[in-house]
Amino acid sequence: MDLYKWRCIQVRGGEANEIIDEICAERRYRLLVNGMPVTEMVASAEQLEELGAGFVVSEGLAGDVEGVGVEGEEIRVRADLRPRGEEVIGSSGGASFLRPLPRITSDLQVGIDDIYRMTAAIESDDWRRTGGLHCSVLFCDGELVAKACDVGRHNTVDKVIGHAVLGGFDRSRCVIGCTGRQPVGMVAKAAHAGIPIVISRAASTDRGIAAAEEAGITLICFSRGDRFTVYTHPGRVAGVGAE
Repeated sequence: MDLYKWRCIQVRGGEANEIIDEICAERRYRLLVNGMPVTEMVASAEQLEELGAGFVVSEGLAGDVEGVGVEGEEIRVRADLRPRGEEVIGSSGGASFLRPLPRITSDLQVGIDDIYRMTAAIESDDWRRTGGLHCSVLFCDGELVAKACDVGRHNTVDKVIGHAVLGGFDRSRCVIGCTGRQPVGMVAKAAHAGIPIVISRAASTDRGIAAAEEAGITLICFSRGDRFTVYTHPGRVAGVGAE
């Protein structure tokens, strides 16, 4: 991870000391699809191919991608595009495209211990060191297959979704775990990607919960330590409840 070092003064217990702090670095990138500009993105400088592929799929612009490359500050994606929805600034904090949510059908189930294990995997050294990053993980059939940190919580989800897209994983067998809140824009990303279970260490919103209910997503929030709250479609969590 590209971290910036800055000399500063830390006060602890009333005593001031000079320290070297590690700071998250943010960069700006242009996303082009089939050579046409789509949006600009503020992101951390890692896993940019995954970011581009994941954004295109998670925003419902395409169901898959044909290729992706990075040239300087441009992320270039090739894909068979669907009709483009209205671009807005989404509740996830980045650009979003308004379109109906697909309905997910998946027989994937997880157990209580699986949720504890997946939540524990969300943390990273950079996340703990800086306090300024979000982190997301992707599990497929119970195995950890991707992890991403970024200054934007929406970017971390795009990056792990992009890993699934580029790696050819069966997304109906995947679970996303993340540090960030789950408003409607974040839930919509999982819906467009066809991912049936989302686990967050943080909260959701009323519209995020409504979107998960509509899309058939099992939304699990406040997953910390030995507790979590299942808001929608609890039938995918063994031992918790039926639909």
